[in-house]
Amino acid sequence: MKGQKLKLILLSFLQFAVWGAYLTSQGRYLGDIGFGGRIGWFYSVQGIVSIFMPAIMGIIADKWIPAQRLLGLCHGLAGAAMIGAGVYGMAAGTEVEFGMLFGLYTLSIAFFMPTIAISNSVSYTVLEKSGLDPVKDFPPIRVWGTVGFICSMWFVDLVKMDGVAMQETSMQYIVSGALSIVLALYTVTLPECPVNRSSQKKTLVDAMGLRAFTLFRQRKMAVFFIFSLLLGVALQITNGFANPFLADFGNLPEYQDAFGVKHSNMLISLSQISETLCILLIPFFLKRYGIKNVMIIAMLAWVLRFGFFALGDPGSGIWLIVLSMIVYGVAFDFFNISGSLFVNQTTDKSIRSSAQGLFMLMTNGIGAAVGTIGAQEVVNFLVNSHKVPGADGAIDWHAVMTGWSNAWWVFAVYALVVAILFALIFKHKHDRSAA
Repeated sequence: MKGQKLKLILLSFLQFAVWGAYLTSQGRYLGDIGFGGRIGWFYSVQGIVSIFMPAIMGIIADKWIPAQRLLGLCHGLAGAAMIGAGVYGMAAGTEVEFGMLFGLYTLSIAFFMPTIAISNSVSYTVLEKSGLDPVKDFPPIRVWGTVGFICSMWFVDLVKMDGVAMQETSMQYIVSGALSIVLALYTVTLPECPVNRSSQKKTLVDAMGLRAFTLFRQRKMAVFFIFSLLLGVALQITNGFANPFLADFGNLPEYQDAFGVKHSNMLISLSQISETLCILLIPFFLKRYGIKNVMIIAMLAWVLRFGFFALGDPGSGIWLIVLSMIVYGVAFDFFNISGSLFVNQTTDKSIRSSAQGLFMLMTNGIGAAVGTIGAQEVVNFLVNSHKVPGADGAIDWHAVMTGWSNAWWVFAVYALVVAILFALIFKHKHDRSAA
């Protein structure tokens, strides 16, 4: 039993180390090579492929290929494409063609995004086969995923090539791809996850593995998934724009030597450290307060996340930036992990992987795609519009930073509106005795 937990801990560590190598830092690299106005597309494509790939792979895992084998196959393909993107970026230097880099990146993301739901499904299956309770035993395992994410963030921040940190180059993609290949090889050591090959007569919906979508017939689940989409809009905004936001402060003399400018990825990693600690609170909060209150807490935490960014800076206002990092743990975990556990508890075992894929579709799929494209438009209008040299040939960087503050306020107001609507519309009576 302890051996199975250790295997799942390493699985979680590697799963999120792959993502941490570039997720919070690629915005800075893309800005440096002239793609500042297109950062949102690199994050929205994660959402676009999540609209169909996790659901498709979930169906395959439920019906035909054991989940742990499919996990390895996806990581192998994702890793190869991501290494290709990194090698191309290094070779092209500042002459990177958007189509080539974006194409290789998209191919990698198409196979990586389903692995988040599949790895969750593998962990839940292994825990249940071992006689353990996923609600109680999964969060401490998932903590190690965040540890892996942080380790990758620190690695690309601190390690330099030719005097330049990896977070500022496409080497971050190569690091991510290499970790993905390692995880693909590791999956051969994981326990078998059975597929549902029942010989009994099934409807077309069952045969195609689409029964998870029938959850929308239940009002409670339909409302839950719709608000998962609406809150999913916020998921990738700070991942895509926090690093460029902090980097822009470096254009003001008073912030050029600030730690938050030079080591922005390490500062942002406080978010993941907070996430590590907050995961451990999930079993208590879910059992005591129920999914509705936990989701409302997450939504309000997103309001604070964006609001603190609007007010803070890497100088005297660094404490506000730090507070934003701290509340991120609540904002992300109380939504993502609790939502996944709620879906696991309220769906039939025969469609569990498909249901997890559906949750991913609504959050990291449609929600994240719409959110990052919308956020890019907000940033282009309020921030990048000021990055045009004036009559004297200089950029007014104070106006740029005011634009950033206004953008963060827009995101904060959006999260607040979603929280209020969810509190009014979602109906769920929590039964403590059954929790």
